[in-house]
Amino acid sequence: MDTLIIGNQSEQEIKERVIRAWKTGKAERAARLDFVNLDDAWKLLSDKRRQIMHAMAGTGPLSIREIARRVGRDVRAVHSDVQLLHHAGVIDKTEDGRMVLPYKTIRFDFKLDAQKAA
Repeated sequence: MDTLIIGNQSEQEIKERVIRAWKTGKAERAARLDFVNLDDAWKLLSDKRRQIMHAMAGTGPLSIREIARRVGRDVRAVHSDVQLLHHAGVIDKTEDGRMVLPYKTIRFDFKLDAQKAA
């Protein structure tokens, strides 16, 4: 899969998607990272973390120091952000410890339900 879709879905929608894939034996065409709570999505996708993702796009594996240099930030702070993105499944770690954004495309797909927001 070369696409990651980051979005929000209800618990029911996520459950139905997993059951459908299990029953059909067919994986989705894109990897997904869905949040039930939009606030959790915004916490993960802060401006600084999106800058890291942008700096890593299409580059291949990078060290934390190189990522920090590219975004003009402190290595320690970048390390924390990179670890969060790694644990969320947005970026991968190579065997030699460098970080890589394995997707050619990242699509953001968020919906705001006006009825639930009111």
